[in-house]
Amino acid sequence: MGVIDIFCKFKKHEKPQLSERLFKIKKELKKRSKRTRLKENLSQSDKAFIQKIKRETNRLNENNVTRTKAYLDFYNRHPEIHWAFLGHMVSRNGGWNMTDLKGGIHSKLLTNKEATSFFSFLERGNWLVFQDAFPQFLLYEASLNSRKNLSYLLPYLNVSIFMEVIWDHFWKDRDVYLLTMALIVNEQSYLEARVLQNSSFKKKVFKTLEFKLQEFLSMNHILFPYVWNGELKLAGQTLRHFESLHERIMLGKRLYNVLFSNNERFIMTMQWANEHPHSGSRKDYWPHFFHDVDEGVPGRILKPRIKACQITSGSSRIYSPRLEFAWKNKTHSSAEIGDWYKNEDVIHYLNQEEQLIDGEIENDYCKTLEWLELAVITKKTISFRD
Repeated sequence: MGVIDIFCKFKKHEKPQLSERLFKIKKELKKRSKRTRLKENLSQSDKAFIQKIKRETNRLNENNVTRTKAYLDFYNRHPEIHWAFLGHMVSRNGGWNMTDLKGGIHSKLLTNKEATSFFSFLERGNWLVFQDAFPQFLLYEASLNSRKNLSYLLPYLNVSIFMEVIWDHFWKDRDVYLLTMALIVNEQSYLEARVLQNSSFKKKVFKTLEFKLQEFLSMNHILFPYVWNGELKLAGQTLRHFESLHERIMLGKRLYNVLFSNNERFIMTMQWANEHPHSGSRKDYWPHFFHDVDEGVPGRILKPRIKACQITSGSSRIYSPRLEFAWKNKTHSSAEIGDWYKNEDVIHYLNQEEQLIDGEIENDYCKTLEWLELAVITKKTISFRD
């Protein structure tokens, strides 16, 4: 199912009435999409600036750790850009999923070839989102510094016309929620054709048993750590249908709700993020449970060691390596050129929803870890008998 089909399906089943502001944006999108998106003859200074943005983006897009830090640094400079913090927290989870593939549980369930395919899938998506989103942020920052809207330069950064219209409106009305929702829609739609519909990933990742059982690999839990009354807690959400564009967009909206609807919890999450630099290891949030040094003894018959979110007494912690020791930096081919935006009905995703979500996820996550360890023990027992 393509991007247009997804939005048509959304239009058919859920068509909330548009606010006056969204109706104007829809009209503007329709108007601009009908005319050829001509690129102007840029001045030498604009050309130099575009190249500077590309160089800075490439420098920070080296790996999951560098890009995750870049999101947080930008948010600390510009807290009105909520997506930057949402992107930081989601990117942290992407890094944890990458290192899980070489960690103490997943490495015993996957072959090296399968782990490499999963890493390539996760890394490509993480890389693509950054190289699309971060130039927009740098351009916004430059606009503030020059006191001039520079969104006319977005086409030279291969940014969708959808975001060009949104940034123009944000420059005028400063609607933080609308901008965040638009960025969620943009990034997930951007990924759809470049990753989800990619024939190589479909063959090597999506069609494998392990991917169809995402919960089996715990890659569908998005965790937001924070400290409450001196105790670390986990909030977040679970994605059930990763291959659905609609479900990923709706997940993004729910994650935003979890992060920003409770101001006290948001402050605690921000404080945790700034005090714990992202390393890729899950030790960052649960040092009692995970360790970035492998404490296990090779060849030992495994016994259950996870119970009620704790490691049983006398057991070694789960190995969760730092990204730098799990995977080498990957060289990427250039992002595919093309604008995902084809249908103005996508604007309905930008409607504000008054939905309260508590974000409780810790119990589900712990049960998944218990199940994963049981799968490892079962696999090793069967192999031993054979």
